[in-house]
Amino acid sequence: MAESWVNSAESLGADLHLELSGAGSRRAALMRALREAVRSGRLAPGTRLPPYRSLAADLGIARNTVADAYAELVAEGWLTARQGSGTRVAQQVAPVAPVGRQRTPARAGRPAYDLVQGRPDPSAFPRGAWLASARRALTLAPHDAFGPGDPRGRAELREALAEYLARVRGVRTAPDRVVVCSGAAHALRLMASVVGGRWAVESYGLPFHRGLLADGGVPTVPLAVDEHGARVGELGKVRAALLTPAHQFPTGGPLHPERRAAVVDWARSTGGLVLEDDYDGEFRYDRQPVGAVQSLDPDRVVLMGSVSKSLSPTLRLGWMVLPEHLVDDVVAAKGEREQHSSATEQLTLADFITSGAYDRHVRRMRRRHRRRRDQLVAALAERAPHVRVSGIAAGLHAVLELPPGTERAVVKAAAWQGLAVEGLSDYRHPDVPADGHDGHDRRDGLVVGYATPPEHGYAGALDALCRALPPE
Repeated sequence: MAESWVNSAESLGADLHLELSGAGSRRAALMRALREAVRSGRLAPGTRLPPYRSLAADLGIARNTVADAYAELVAEGWLTARQGSGTRVAQQVAPVAPVGRQRTPARAGRPAYDLVQGRPDPSAFPRGAWLASARRALTLAPHDAFGPGDPRGRAELREALAEYLARVRGVRTAPDRVVVCSGAAHALRLMASVVGGRWAVESYGLPFHRGLLADGGVPTVPLAVDEHGARVGELGKVRAALLTPAHQFPTGGPLHPERRAAVVDWARSTGGLVLEDDYDGEFRYDRQPVGAVQSLDPDRVVLMGSVSKSLSPTLRLGWMVLPEHLVDDVVAAKGEREQHSSATEQLTLADFITSGAYDRHVRRMRRRHRRRRDQLVAALAERAPHVRVSGIAAGLHAVLELPPGTERAVVKAAAWQGLAVEGLSDYRHPDVPADGHDGHDRRDGLVVGYATPPEHGYAGALDALCRALPPE
C-alpha cells in the first residue's frame, strides 16, 4: 500500500503531497517521489526541504533513510545542501545529461561549464605578439625553410630552446641534442619505438599516454605515488621510468630531492632511462622553481616538453632533450623529412622565445592562473570547507579530495549541474591493486582544471562545482 505525507507550510512553504509507492526500499520510494515533485514543478528551484528528522517523523520511517535519500539526490544534482541553509531544490530544475570521459555535450551540444584539466583558455592566446613574431620570422626566413623539413627541427628553434631551457629549467644541453616533435604524445611514440622494453609509470597519470605506449608494444607497471612524488625506490627491473618530477600529474607536488637523486642513481646502475615529462614546469606559485632532473645526468634523462599548456595545443610544437647516444636513433625514427611540425611555426616560436615575448606571456599567465587558483580555494573555503584541496603550489589544476566511495556520484552531480569535470580515478593505472596494498593510493577526488574556462564563465563554473560537492 502506498504511504503519503502532506507537509505543512512551516516545512516547505507550500502544501505538497508525497506518495511513497512502487517496488524497492523506502529510500528508493522517497527518492522517486521527490524527483517527481521537482520534475513536475511542485517543488520549485530554491525550495527548502524539511530537516530529515522532521520528514522521517512525518513519514514514519528511519532518519537514516531520509538522510541517505537527501545525500543521493544532492549527488545527482536534484538538491543542494549548504551548512546553515539546509537542503534545497537545485536551481537547475531540468537536469542536463551527464558528461562522461568523452565530455558528451548536454542538450545543445556542450556543458555549460568546463573544468576539465589540460587546456589553457583559448582566449588567452597572445595573438598580437604571435603575429608580430610570425611576420619577423617569415621576413627573415631563409629559402630552405620552404623546402623539405629537417627531422631534427629548425636550427633556429633548437638554438632558442637550448638557451631558454638552460636559463629557466636548468637544463644542460646543446642545440644538436634537441629534437623538435609535435608534443608529448609524439615524443612518447618515438621513445617507445627506440627504447622498447617495459616501463614504469606513475600510478596516476594520463591514460592516453599509457594507451599509446601499449600500442607501441611497451607494457607499463604502476609506480606508487605519495606526497613526495613517485616512490622511485621501488622501480625494479624496467627499461625506463616515465615521471612528472616538477609537478606530479595529476596529484600535485614536486619529486622530493632525495628521490630525484635516487632515480638518477637507478638509471646509472641499471642502464635504465628516465623520461621526464616537463608538462607545466613554468607555472609555480607558492614555491621556488624546481630545476629539471635532466640537469643531474644529461646522459640518462630525456626531457620532454611542449607549448600545449603555456600557449596552445593547436600549435603542435614540442621538444625532446636527448642523451647524445639516442639522437641519431630518434631522428631515424622520425623519418627522412619533418612530417609533423610546420617549419614556419617553428621559426615563429623561435622568434617568440628570443624576443622575450614567451617570457612575458608566461609571467602574465602565471599571475592569471594564480588568481584563478586563489578564487577556487576561497570558494571552497566558504562553501565547502570540509573539502581538502591539494596540488595547488604549481600547475593548472587542483585535486579536491572526497569521502571514500563518493567520486562517481559527485562527477554525476556535476554533470547534472552542467559542469564537465573528471574524477581522480580516471587517471589511476588499471593495475593498481583494488585493495590499495603495496603502498598504492586509491583515494577519491576531483581533478579541477582552473585554467580552462573563459574569464566570464569562471565564477559560474565554481558555483556549479560547489553545488555538486557532497555536504559535510
